[in-house]
Amino acid sequence: MRLPLARSRLYRLVLVGAALFVAACRPVGVLDPQGPIAAAERLVLINSLAIMLVVVVPVIITTLAFAWWYRASNPRAVRSLDVAYEGRIEFVTWSIPALIVILLGGVTWIGSHQLDPKAPIAADAKPLRVDVVALDWKWLFIYPDQGIAAVNQLVVPAGTPVQFRRTSATVMNSFFVPQLGSQIYTMAGMETHLNLLADRPGEYPGFSANFSGDGCSEMRFIAKAVPAGDFERWVATARGAGSPLDDARYAELTKPSKAVPPMIYRSVDPKLFERIVDQTASGPERPAGAAWCPPVQQAGG
Repeated sequence: MRLPLARSRLYRLVLVGAALFVAACRPVGVLDPQGPIAAAERLVLINSLAIMLVVVVPVIITTLAFAWWYRASNPRAVRSLDVAYEGRIEFVTWSIPALIVILLGGVTWIGSHQLDPKAPIAADAKPLRVDVVALDWKWLFIYPDQGIAAVNQLVVPAGTPVQFRRTSATVMNSFFVPQLGSQIYTMAGMETHLNLLADRPGEYPGFSANFSGDGCSEMRFIAKAVPAGDFERWVATARGAGSPLDDARYAELTKPSKAVPPMIYRSVDPKLFERIVDQTASGPERPAGAAWCPPVQQAGG
């Protein structure tokens, strides 16, 4: 009975190992772009990796070859103990890495400037405006043109450029949807910009990539790209459900909380984003228990 049992366990281990291997090989995050920005960022990453491999691979091969040839058991491997200078070898040794660094810097420089977060994305559809506010520890999304808002829920029409304005009502955070691209910081009293586009409908995880306190690991949301018609229906549904986001409800949102479920507000002050930026820039009093990042520390970030 022991042999079949041992074989059964072995088969299970093989199946588990195969499943883990397949899961590890499945592209996720920045390696599985679902928009033009993320695709361009992946191209810069792959180009940079390929350029660096031009140096890394020959160095590894040469190291192994030298170690094998000059092993102790090889009587044909001899070397002179006299120190000598060979200009041609020095030229090759230093010129190739220098050219690689120049090429790598050029590719990164050009690619980074072409991906300016503020640069608009060319598309036939009219851009959608979304204001993002980082709170402890949740995300507030305001749709100023639609007059609605949502917490930890971002719905956008697929194929439509989305113009984000971001700020923080608390400490510094980082807005990041890996499959759509471009991690951008949110800072109190400041306004940052980002343009993204989802090529096709789908659900793409988003989170804060910057440590901001106890609830940072649960500061997550789903960026849901839907067809244009479904987005209009979602807006209509939102306007008929939920509560208005007035001053009292916003004050409740500013209190620290973790793992907040998605919520929708049927109405919101279209100037709420500007008010939050102005209030945090002037240094308002913080609710009890809320963290605060001094302006000097923000500037240094």
